[in-house]
Amino acid sequence: MTFFTDIQVRFNDTDMLGHLNNATYATFSEYARLIFLEEVAGLSDNLILAHLSLDFIKQVKFGDTVKVSTVVKKLGNSSMTLYQEVIANDQAAARIHSVVVHFDYQEQSAKRIPDEARKKLEPYLDEH
Repeated sequence: MTFFTDIQVRFNDTDMLGHLNNATYATFSEYARLIFLEEVAGLSDNLILAHLSLDFIKQVKFGDTVKVSTVVKKLGNSSMTLYQEVIANDQAAARIHSVVVHFDYQEQSAKRIPDEARKKLEPYLDEH
């Protein structure tokens, strides 16, 4: 199963050429990632980003219809690997891989993803 987040492209998301600024892809990914983890698994805090990589595929311009797709590629004990695509006008514009860790900020260490959250994330697991 894939989770989709609609994105509103704002004028200030673009550069002087009218293209989506490269850093904005990471912002869109973060927004969609946090919505996904909160709405699907109830994980809104105790998270830390351990890895983020982006591959840019096509330009996005102000006025394009944009959404972000999110799936779980790997569900570990304390971390998960997510795969996202920024989709503009029904075409992939960027591919994003991230690793999110369930984290205890007081202890400054990773902690196990709760079983309830794991069960809610499993339908979004796509190991292909």
